[in-house]
Amino acid sequence: MPRGRTPRQPARTGRQDRVARQHLSVKPALKQSRRSKNARGTKNAHVGTAAPLRPGTGKALSVSEGKKPGTYNPLAPDRISEILKRLDQLYPDVTCALTHTSAWELLVATILSAQSTDVNVNRVTPELFRKYPTVEAFAALRPEQLEPDVRSTGFFRNKSKSVVGAANKIVADFGGQVPDEMEQLLTLPGVARKTANVVLGTWFKKAEGVVVDTHVHRISRRLELTTNTEPQKIEQDLMRVIPREKWILFAHQIIWHGRRLCIARKPKCVDCLLENICHAADKTWSTVEMHKNAKA
Repeated sequence: MPRGRTPRQPARTGRQDRVARQHLSVKPALKQSRRSKNARGTKNAHVGTAAPLRPGTGKALSVSEGKKPGTYNPLAPDRISEILKRLDQLYPDVTCALTHTSAWELLVATILSAQSTDVNVNRVTPELFRKYPTVEAFAALRPEQLEPDVRSTGFFRNKSKSVVGAANKIVADFGGQVPDEMEQLLTLPGVARKTANVVLGTWFKKAEGVVVDTHVHRISRRLELTTNTEPQKIEQDLMRVIPREKWILFAHQIIWHGRRLCIARKPKCVDCLLENICHAADKTWSTVEMHKNAKA
């Protein structure tokens, strides 16, 4: 054999070629098998290749995460847009559930709603406003005179002081009219940003902030729109990601959602239109991965 040349390998038969190809494919096949096994064992993973279906409709749900691992961003504009779109479908025309016919009545009802329910407050206020029909009528009271009328709303002593104090301030400083500016509203006894946002948004149609009550607090954390626990910080986070023109309606929608579906202890996830873009750790049913830090 001439120097520098390697011996020629004998030609393979068809059977030898098939055996060689099978040998080369063993390891990739084993790896693929392991991946499939792990995927089937993942907690709460959706089984199968088809998209999950909305219960009772047969319609496929969209996927919130990107296709590549590690691309999930809870504050991504397309995810925020999808949340708002689905809330619009669920609650297109909702507004404040507190019964009122004026800015003053709404202000009083909102003060009374602290640590109470809107249903309970709505049972109290019709008779309250019949008995004291004007701001001046409330301003003429002593707090202890009001206490029996608001006792059933809870914390009635503090609420009586706040309502009478707010009435006196409005009569003395604002000519008997509820002010329509955030800074002025915050000078009233018993009025913090939540109450001021309710009055400004619902009555005056002014979007100066986002109402953060217990429902908004809980659901905005479940939806990973914030990681904060303080209402003012939650509000600031929401104001950064929710378009300003949606601030008022968004708060009303989340409040209604918290009453109807996303309740505190046992959310009705199987009936929720937001289910497959929600990764809350305390979901009762899920077609997507649940994130341990996404909770109230």
